[in-house]
Amino acid sequence: MKAIRLLALLLFLFGAVTASAAELSNIEQLGKHLFFDTDLSVNRSQSCSDCHAPEAGFTGPDSLVNAGGAVYQGALPNHFGNRKPPTSAYAGDSPVLKLVDGAWVGGMFWDGRATGDRLGDPLAEQAQGPFLNPLEQAIPNARVLCSQIKQGAYAGLFQEVWGAGSLDCAKDAGGVYVKVARSIAAFERSPEVNPHTSKFDRFWDTARAHGKDVSKISCGSGPQGCGGMGRDPNRWSTFKGYGLSDEELQGLAAFNDPNRGNCASCHRLKPGPQGYPLFTDFGYDNLGIPKNPDNPFYSMPTAWNPDGYDWVDYGLGGFLKSAGYPLEVYETEMGKFKCPTLRNVDLRPSADVVKAYGHNGYFKSLESIVFFYHWRGAMDSGCMGGGMGVGGMGGGMGCDGMAGMFPPPEVDRNLASMNMFPRPLVDSIVAFLKTLSDGYPQQ
Repeated sequence: MKAIRLLALLLFLFGAVTASAAELSNIEQLGKHLFFDTDLSVNRSQSCSDCHAPEAGFTGPDSLVNAGGAVYQGALPNHFGNRKPPTSAYAGDSPVLKLVDGAWVGGMFWDGRATGDRLGDPLAEQAQGPFLNPLEQAIPNARVLCSQIKQGAYAGLFQEVWGAGSLDCAKDAGGVYVKVARSIAAFERSPEVNPHTSKFDRFWDTARAHGKDVSKISCGSGPQGCGGMGRDPNRWSTFKGYGLSDEELQGLAAFNDPNRGNCASCHRLKPGPQGYPLFTDFGYDNLGIPKNPDNPFYSMPTAWNPDGYDWVDYGLGGFLKSAGYPLEVYETEMGKFKCPTLRNVDLRPSADVVKAYGHNGYFKSLESIVFFYHWRGAMDSGCMGGGMGVGGMGGGMGCDGMAGMFPPPEVDRNLASMNMFPRPLVDSIVAFLKTLSDGYPQQ
């Protein structure tokens, strides 16, 4: 598995050098050096890319880790954080954490703790986190980090970007630390990390060229699933011939349709600054995900986890509580985690590599997490006795045998409301999600 990962990484790096390095500005190239430098850890063994690997959509690439606890070991043996690494791609438009119409939006990390208040940029604040975290790259302080950069092969580029004398570790280690973060954020915002080269992007362009608004696609009327019948000009069948298969189109329609999956209410199809959807609203929700019993954080020493297996991850609410917000603010956010982008959600070095889903990696496949959404919707609706779905859509939605399919939520309050949709649409939605992987052949 390590050999597969190394080959995939080399192919990415070689491809970047030959195809897109010229597109990187100096600060982006500097950020790339910092992102892939294993010397920037306490024992020179771990880089940002070890947990945010390009060949896995800039998230965790290790199949064995993902199949279990899904939390990656830090540079030091037996040092583990508490959550699965989120993707570091397509994240640069997340705003400073703030309340918008009564809901928290923005920030970085699963719990929003890189708020952006300090640097004015949540992505840069997130980039600072792992270097000095004793459970991750574990560098003792910013001055040591600065010294290791100063000894590196790209020290000259650092001073070219930030000015002569900008690597003054004795007088301005804190300032260097900020420049490191802003450089990495620049790379993470670059076209190399956010290329918009998926099958979906090609379909989006083709549909727009034909005057079609993909953000309005729907299932249309029909007694089952995504029928595509009726007079709705935005029914999925009117988008045929633009690059997606019928099943992928039906999955996209169910994903977007408020009367089916309604996934786009959070994973939005609204175009971002580059003209393509980012598949997130940067908000926070409690999906009701169960504990991942294999999470290695449960067995960490009391210095890091005094609660042992009784530890509960409260997400955004836990952060707001620790930050000193009053009870009436944090209590309604307990159990909520940031809505991730779905771009590259299925990207992996090879088909047999396991990817983990959810903030704690409880789910081990796209099929399982989408089925969980279907199940949650069924539970929320009482399964609409008689086996019928919303609006008579059908699909075998009776409650028989469904109630105990998943363990209880880790945090059983502030649960998001889920739409019920027919079971066959699970497969269609998964087929659509697989079109979001970058690297699709462009013509």
